[in-house]
Amino acid sequence: MTGLYYEDFEVGETIEHGKRRTISESDNQRFCDLTMNQQPLHLDAVFAGETQFGERLVNGLLTMSLAVGLGIPDMTDGTIVANLGYENVEHPTPVFHGDTIRAQSTVTDKRETSEGDRGVVTIHVEAFTVPMEPAEEGRLVCSFDRTVLSLKREQAD
Repeated sequence: MTGLYYEDFEVGETIEHGKRRTISESDNQRFCDLTMNQQPLHLDAVFAGETQFGERLVNGLLTMSLAVGLGIPDMTDGTIVANLGYENVEHPTPVFHGDTIRAQSTVTDKRETSEGDRGVVTIHVEAFTVPMEPAEEGRLVCSFDRTVLSLKREQAD
């Protein structure tokens, strides 16, 4: 297990996750199929080509799911009891096939449960594109607040 226990989370700490992932057309197609989301903006090149974006977009929920997944090894791998919620989800710029995504997480709040045997941690997650050229800047493509129920170290023993 590589995740953090409740005691390890520090409010204000930002963790830049080392893993990143390039999203392929196949990833987007399979995600849309799995979720039964047949939005033509994600799947129909002709339809999407006639929109302001000029091409198909990656499903925003795939981007959000990827941002969560990129943070699992550093944050909650093996130390989470449950995801309690996701709030304030925003997709300020689109993701396209071939974009590489990285994520970072900032701990914004933590509190013990009423029984004191676990803790609730709120994490602000941001996903960015990774630029192909060093002079370019990555774009913020998704942000949200994730609330988790975390094990305390003593409960894991």
